[in-house]
Amino acid sequence: MTMTQPDVLALWKELESRVAAGDRFAGLSAARAADHNLVTLSAYLAVKGEGEAGGDVDTLAVTLPPGATRYPALTPRVGAAFWYERVIHDQFGLVPEGHPRLAPLIRPGDPLPRHVEGYGMFTIPHGPVRSGVMESIEYLVETPGEAIPHLNMRVFYKHRGVRQRFTGMTMPDGVLLAERTEGIASVAHALAFCHAVERIAGCEPPPVAGLVRVLHAELERIANHLDVAMRLADAAGLAVATARLALHKERVMRLVSRMCGSRFGRGVVVPGGVSALPRLAPAELAAEIGQLASQVASEAAALMATSSFLDRLRGTGPLTPVRARTHGALGPIGKAAGFADDHRLARPYDGYRTLPVPPARAHTAGDAMARLRVRWEEVDSSFGLLRLAAAELTERAGDELRASCEPAGGRALGWAEAPQGEVLYDVSVAEGRIVRCYPRSASFHNLVLMHEVFAGDILTDFPFIEASFGLSVAGVAL
Repeated sequence: MTMTQPDVLALWKELESRVAAGDRFAGLSAARAADHNLVTLSAYLAVKGEGEAGGDVDTLAVTLPPGATRYPALTPRVGAAFWYERVIHDQFGLVPEGHPRLAPLIRPGDPLPRHVEGYGMFTIPHGPVRSGVMESIEYLVETPGEAIPHLNMRVFYKHRGVRQRFTGMTMPDGVLLAERTEGIASVAHALAFCHAVERIAGCEPPPVAGLVRVLHAELERIANHLDVAMRLADAAGLAVATARLALHKERVMRLVSRMCGSRFGRGVVVPGGVSALPRLAPAELAAEIGQLASQVASEAAALMATSSFLDRLRGTGPLTPVRARTHGALGPIGKAAGFADDHRLARPYDGYRTLPVPPARAHTAGDAMARLRVRWEEVDSSFGLLRLAAAELTERAGDELRASCEPAGGRALGWAEAPQGEVLYDVSVAEGRIVRCYPRSASFHNLVLMHEVFAGDILTDFPFIEASFGLSVAGVAL
């Protein structure tokens, strides 16, 4: 649902009221009209699902007065808007009056001022270049030596202007760019983009396409969660566990490559369906999945029985259930702190409409240990979904793979559940081409919480907290 409000404060009051009533704040974006005189702010709200009916994601919009350079900030009312308003300021120069800290986020700026003062306090700049294969991000750690009372992040090193590059593209080219917006969630981004395009065109992908989409989405989920476990094992100095988890991740990615020709599942999801069936027969695919499931379960059991490893995770980087709920924490980060809003259950799409997605188990610790447990549970459920999808695919092997999907014009919101959580795409089309595309990753929405989870932790816990979040900086600085 898209709704326009005549006044910014009226819109903010409605947002605040609906979030207090249980809806989840899912983002805020801005768009400038073709004449560059008018700016429209769009807020996204994930509607709380009611039983099996599920919910939706509403778009509430307001157009600022001509030539406006300021507007009342949303952040003092809805804290989760903190980074969103900083990005809007970076991109459009609009000043959200009353914002608590309007420092540059996706554009370079002066080093941030120190937030903690006192004897012996100093700032450690960690990054943007770090050891190993790590993304470019600068952490500014304010510390008296061991404890971490405050952390700042500068993510602009990865900013590539992706949002602007969508403008003028055709739908096929838009999918190609969406797949490369956040490499670790290529399938999820392609799905969210295509869901928006399909809503504009009013088309429904065939059931067999929905099953193929599920296969690739769940394999992407498993690969991501194995990568997180591998990085946690590496942080603990467990060389054998690190190597074996890396091996299993590689096996998953090679399976994906054998299915479609791309290790990242690219080229499969297209508007209206999928480009082709997996190159492996369903029986062969089911056999591979069974082998992988057994090997990964054995590896997970061995790792979770290693007391020296568990000691480094237990109580490390906790996010409270209250904070998870007020921020609307996504994916494993939210589920580990008792807040779960999984689109596969709450707002199902594609094959998830018929496949039984297990609900998240109750976790409240919110620490690195709980986040890893959530990931192992999701890996287990993903293997179960893969088996079911492969079996059902056998019965539908001759069905159509793609519906006609040629949107002439319109605007719609699409979503998908990435391994990191919700991905949103707000797409506007005119005369068959994209006039605006706003992608929002779970990484962007969740990474800001890294500021808050270091209470009681020390510098040597840093790699465990970062790895346990399992996010992508490229997905933040779009």
